[in-house]
Amino acid sequence: MDNDHFTRAGRWFAIAAFIEAFTWAGLLVGMVLKYGTGTTDLGVWLFGRLHGAAFLFYLVVTLGVAHRLKWPLWAAVLALLAAIPPLVTWPLEVWFKRRGLLSDKAAKSSPHGRG
Repeated sequence: MDNDHFTRAGRWFAIAAFIEAFTWAGLLVGMVLKYGTGTTDLGVWLFGRLHGAAFLFYLVVTLGVAHRLKWPLWAAVLALLAAIPPLVTWPLEVWFKRRGLLSDKAAKSSPHGRG
């Protein structure tokens, strides 16, 4: 599919997915430092807060994008579930990009976004 023409909503989803994955990675590193090596809890303190905000931001953006681009239900549910395990939102965003779910064609292809 032609993925060169992302909608503004598609770009927001890509940004939110990256931020959510990045803060997950930071939190995981922080947990290794706190619980694995016992050196510091600063990473958990900082990235715990950042990831909490990023998680909520991702959920809100995902719901908005799913509605705006008229995603099929399976895509919206999968995108929401991707926020639960660590580092899944970014690969999902890449896959959605390849499927054309973030492009302007996704919203225009059919009235239900299944095209």
